[in-house]
Amino acid sequence: MLFLWQAHLSFILLGFVLLSALALTRRWRPWLLPVLAALGFIPVNDLPLAAYVRSYTDDLAITTLVLLAWVSLQRLGVVQPLPTVRRVQVLVLFAGLAAVLYPATLGLTYVDPYRWGFNPRPMIVLIGLTALALLWLRNTLGVAMLALGTLAFALRLKASENYWDYLIDPLLAGYCLVAGAALCVREVWRLLRPLPAVPTSSI
Repeated sequence: MLFLWQAHLSFILLGFVLLSALALTRRWRPWLLPVLAALGFIPVNDLPLAAYVRSYTDDLAITTLVLLAWVSLQRLGVVQPLPTVRRVQVLVLFAGLAAVLYPATLGLTYVDPYRWGFNPRPMIVLIGLTALALLWLRNTLGVAMLALGTLAFALRLKASENYWDYLIDPLLAGYCLVAGAALCVREVWRLLRPLPAVPTSSI
């Protein structure tokens, strides 16, 4: 079961983030994690339930697991929500990584950046500099995502030998695009919304 550690962790964190978003689970949030951990080990046709969820999500990137863990801690009241500026920094960073990687995988460019992940020393240097910049900006979440993703790659905690698979996955890319679009729409709406009229006093 050790080789399925990521499947179980993904099952627990994804399940908790989705279920804790429901208002009716607010009182039971601390119990959701152990219940989901137990459910993930229930065997179905000789495979644990968590392995079936993995067939839909594949192995999530370490950065995605860190983000899910952060959201889980936030829902439990352990950490405070990120300020909007720092949230935007994380969204822009990982949307940028997705923009570099995924067009090539869809056959839209002739350059194959995925190959860079097999010999990733230049990438690691760039990610390290980015992490230092986020540290200077006091973006704890961004630093944790990059640092733990790189550490996991150094320890080869996933089956993949490619650095990209530790940094970005379709779930994280999709979240960044949707959340970034929602923030843009909200900001445009705020700018276009007419200001309330200020009552003038008559003399």
